[in-house]
Amino acid sequence: MPNLRWLSIPLLVLASAAGPVYWAFPAGLSPARSLGIVLGWAGCGLLLASLLLMLRETWLSRWLGGLERMYQWHHRVGMAAYVLLLAHPLALAADPWPASPLLAWQTLSPFSQGWPVRLGWLSLLLLMLGLAATFATRIPYRIWRWLHVSLGFGVLVGLWHLLQLGIDEPVLPILALAALFLGWRLLRVDRGLAARPYIVQSAAPVAEGMVEISLRPLAEPIAATAGQFVLVAFFAGPSFRGCGEFHPFTVSSIGADLEIRVGVKALGDCSRRIQGIEPGVLARVHGAFGTFLAERPAEPQLWLAGGIGITPFLALLRAGPVSQLTTLVYLYRTEADAAFLRELRALADSDPQLSLQALATGNEPPEVNDLLPDALKLAGIECYLCGPPGMVAAVRKSLRERGIRLRQIHFENFGFR
Repeated sequence: MPNLRWLSIPLLVLASAAGPVYWAFPAGLSPARSLGIVLGWAGCGLLLASLLLMLRETWLSRWLGGLERMYQWHHRVGMAAYVLLLAHPLALAADPWPASPLLAWQTLSPFSQGWPVRLGWLSLLLLMLGLAATFATRIPYRIWRWLHVSLGFGVLVGLWHLLQLGIDEPVLPILALAALFLGWRLLRVDRGLAARPYIVQSAAPVAEGMVEISLRPLAEPIAATAGQFVLVAFFAGPSFRGCGEFHPFTVSSIGADLEIRVGVKALGDCSRRIQGIEPGVLARVHGAFGTFLAERPAEPQLWLAGGIGITPFLALLRAGPVSQLTTLVYLYRTEADAAFLRELRALADSDPQLSLQALATGNEPPEVNDLLPDALKLAGIECYLCGPPGMVAAVRKSLRERGIRLRQIHFENFGFR
């Protein structure tokens, strides 16, 4: 089953690109024109696959190997689609170029070919804006979100471009699927129809700039396990100005009475506002997602957490003692930033198989090589990493240099831009 999940997205992408090409494969045309047509249809199919991969559904993420993996492929496939679609008009213009450069230019020019060509270039411009927003990680979330919406408009405008050219098949089925995926994302995810109602039961500061929030279900609760994350939107309360946007937060514990707790660190505008949340605030919770700590093998384990990255490990420890020898390395800048440190020490004292190494690193990045055991001590150990992307990348590099195989290194990022 894991192998099938690993192949699920590549097979989906391949089928999405090959299907339209097979349906509309040109015959009796010059090589350059045939290439241009093939590139255009393959790009359309990849865009459709990219739209499917942006959906946030628990059942879909289980089939495709996790939400994080879907988003990684969503970005890659969207970029590949844009490159193919950008090459599409260039290949079409290459056909008349040897005989008539003027005709080649007229093939490309939005000023000489009327609305069908203008719509095609408008589609490429909208796609470019959306892709640029993907890489602009420092812009405010609301601006990023509206720029990213241009990707959806770009897809629809591109299909309209084909309809203006008088091409109905396979455009109409692709248009129907694109509209379905975009509407599904808008209603089920962005408007929260897939989420379930919860209410804030309590909120307690656990470190400087970090609060742990307890959420009680008001209807059927979500099904979550330790180490997973949920998408939560907090709404306005009597003195709390809600965000109303869905953001990912790791589940820090799951109670017997079906409430969940999430840790929220002040990293952006919304999460800073959440630090002042109060009991009674309504929320909607979507999920749960993630396979980070699922199906862990029986071998000894090394857990390395940085900052807010401690929460999935904490949820697992709160669920009960570990079942194998486990070393938890917890990195934080100062004691004031060390969330749950007292509880972690108590859990380690009560569990003979758990060893805790808590280290204050200061404001400078830690020296990773000094934190990790040598290659002999790491042999046969499964490594789980969670924390800032820079830390995770540095630790992965150091582990690989020690001869640790990729399949022994497990990590998960929770950024979905």
